[in-house]
Amino acid sequence: MAAYHARSHSFPCITHPFLQQVDVQLCRIKSSVSASTLSTSVCGKISALQDLYECVEKLLLLPLCQQTLTRELNEEGVAELLDGSLRLLDVCSSAKDVLLLTKESTRELQSSFRRRCGGEAEIKKYLASRKLVKKAIHKALRKLKGIEKSRTSSPINLDKEASAMLSMLREAEAVTATALESLLSLISGSNLQTKPSSWSLVSKLIHHKRVAPEEEFSDNNEFANMDSALQSLCSPKTSKCGYSMLIQSIQAQLKNLEQCIQDLEDGLECLSRRLIKTRVSFLNILNH
Repeated sequence: MAAYHARSHSFPCITHPFLQQVDVQLCRIKSSVSASTLSTSVCGKISALQDLYECVEKLLLLPLCQQTLTRELNEEGVAELLDGSLRLLDVCSSAKDVLLLTKESTRELQSSFRRRCGGEAEIKKYLASRKLVKKAIHKALRKLKGIEKSRTSSPINLDKEASAMLSMLREAEAVTATALESLLSLISGSNLQTKPSSWSLVSKLIHHKRVAPEEEFSDNNEFANMDSALQSLCSPKTSKCGYSMLIQSIQAQLKNLEQCIQDLEDGLECLSRRLIKTRVSFLNILNH
């Protein structure tokens, strides 16, 4: 924290409040557990990113900041920032696509259960769509890795103001990439460590109404739990009694999953709008 404030104090007084706000938001995001892929944690990160880019936008709109970047950064330096924002927007778009696909599959499965025709064929169709989702997520994760590789070294002989600004923008890009990685991991259910037995899933699911979700599913997220439960339904080892209890509980979990997807979609849409505004500011600086 002290290092961030030291950097902020190097900036001209007129912009100090804005840069300090950015520092606060960066620290807020970094203080969260980066490895967590629980939906509540990921939604919190996405919300924090929206606040971060709102502060960044205020900073970039200041004429003095624009003049500083125009004066100190060459065309290549600004182009790097543009490339980073484009890659982040691309990943946001990919994340929205896989969420939409998952939501459609979830609703189809819900509909089949309501019609009491939800059987192995419908479940396998859902699980097949999840394979497509995970394949798309792997591609999106490669795009995130490309952001760091695309960076050039910092321009030499930058004054303190431009150096502070460039450092801040790169940090914002880095924490955004980390948060999007957590989001994609959440959707893929990649934090699933082991496949529980059918009866352990039954025990976990049938007590859902009596145990807080955070306590009950602390080891997995909504997407991972649903994948595991549906796989267990298709298992020949699941008894008739266990199958019936799983069906009832999964119906409730599908509703929770749908709400989780909606929250993530709303957050991504707001973040995308913020990233677009920041990109427009970069373009204005480049064309100054």
